Amino acid sequence: MEGTVDGFRYGLVTPVAAYLMACLGGALGLRCTVRTLLNAQSFKAGWLGLGAASIGCGIWTMHFIAMMGFRVAQTRVRYDVPLTVLSLLVAVVVVGVGVFMVGYRGAGRGTLALAGLVTGLGVAAMHYLGMAALRLDGDLRYDLPTVGLSLVIAVAAATAALWAAVTVRGFLASLGASLVMGVTVSGMHYTGMAAVSVHVHGTSGGTWDGNSAASLLLPMLLGPAVFLLLAGVVVMFDPLLVLGEGDWKPRPAPAGRGAERAGQPYPPAPPHANSVPRRRG
Repeated sequence: MEGTVDGFRYGLVTPVAAYLMACLGGALGLRCTVRTLLNAQSFKAGWLGLGAASIGCGIWTMHFIAMMGFRVAQTRVRYDVPLTVLSLLVAVVVVGVGVFMVGYRGAGRGTLALAGLVTGLGVAAMHYLGMAALRLDGDLRYDLPTVGLSLVIAVAAATAALWAAVTVRGFLASLGASLVMGVTVSGMHYTGMAAVSVHVHGTSGGTWDGNSAASLLLPMLLGPAVFLLLAGVVVMFDPLLVLGEGDWKPRPAPAGRGAERAGQPYPPAPPHANSVPRRRG
């Protein structure tokens, strides 16, 4: 028997909340990557790692917030814990591969294409691994052309995100890029969900193993959400990102003393710092 699938159990609440989480993760990831570009002397690996984890957690959180609105009318929906955790690790690791590739090698065509392909397929793997964690009294079936379209969207979204990470500098530009990232990530998710149909075994409700959506997803979503909040605090209180690129510029290489500070950012000089004092008398 074909089950009645509903991906919007709570109306627009879950899609909007999922989209905002994807935007938050994307915005933090972009700003962390920009941080390594504004100051070549910064702890590059640390900032790139924080950015990758932010984007990965944002994508994963977006997926499972959206899945809170998923239901099949004829059966309960539960989740396998190990597969759900594994999907989070996959999201962070594959995004990290892409971010570190473009962070260290730049956004050349070859590097960007390879990093986007790896990251996009990894994001899709996270999505379908999360779907594999579903436990219900039935079988999931997929429409292959729609699945293929979701893969194309995932690769395109990942490539665009990685390009923006090493190209977009200003705060407003990063914000706009993160909003676009949220659209593409959400589009990939709901395209993948459009490929799903469920063949239900029975209507008894089932006694299979697994945790309910509320008992598993709500506590698990709390961890990545807190991480994104803490990452946001780190970004907000970093002086270089607060002042912005316009207020922090590379120091030109001096001819003698202090040459070791060449290329490092420095704050703008105070008003009248270079003026000649007026002589009294």
